[in-house]
Amino acid sequence: MIGRGPGTTRPVTSSELLSVVASRELAGRRTVFAGIGLPTLATELARLTVAPGIEVVYESGVCGAHPSRLPETIADAVLITGAEAVVSMPTLFGSVLQGGHIDVGFLGAAQIDRWGSLNTSVIGDWDRPSVRLPGSGGAVEVMANAREVFVVMRRHTPRSFAGALDFCTTPGPDRALADGIRPLGVGVTRVVTELGVLAREGVGDELRLVAVHPGVTVEQVRAATGWELRTAGTVATTAAPTAAELRLLRDDVDPDRVYLR
Repeated sequence: MIGRGPGTTRPVTSSELLSVVASRELAGRRTVFAGIGLPTLATELARLTVAPGIEVVYESGVCGAHPSRLPETIADAVLITGAEAVVSMPTLFGSVLQGGHIDVGFLGAAQIDRWGSLNTSVIGDWDRPSVRLPGSGGAVEVMANAREVFVVMRRHTPRSFAGALDFCTTPGPDRALADGIRPLGVGVTRVVTELGVLAREGVGDELRLVAVHPGVTVEQVRAATGWELRTAGTVATTAAPTAAELRLLRDDVDPDRVYLR
């Protein structure tokens, strides 16, 4: 628990804070390729607040999703409820993504480095990892083809914000370009964590701290980051979740606490 939002007596959880802050970043965006979990929460909240016309695309081929409840997996049939279209995998990846039709790819990760490359494969040595993770899914294609990518991460530690990834599942544009591959998009531009918000402009720029959450200091974020974290000229403080945002999130978006913890 991290405190109480204005006008509410129930403590605000980390999941609620992450979802609210991430949803605000979607203001003005039109098409979002959403991952399951916190990206789904943030996207659905944005639809009810800052981005009412947002079009949500899921990896299962659902475009213009309007689920009647939160999907529990990417294959949950509820995603088809009220959807504008359901397309094949070749159409989704070959036409929708590679065609440049996605404004924001919204992903999660276990590790991220300063250039925005992601690890969702293993923690530890590849042959004998301490944790084996789900892998890429469609994240590689999303990173390469979405105009920009947002990442939301529950933990902000030197292990998750790593100086060197244990494994690079999803290379950002800087790493891809070094291997002779030219992506369409600029890669990760926003990372929302339990401590604050990091941002970068694009190729050649590393993540820097642009905002901290209420009660968090710049020194705390730097200590929790596995590289020498740079900061914006002025580091802002994120606005606490409002009573209206929390009510929508708790009562309308995820009343069954599928992803809220």
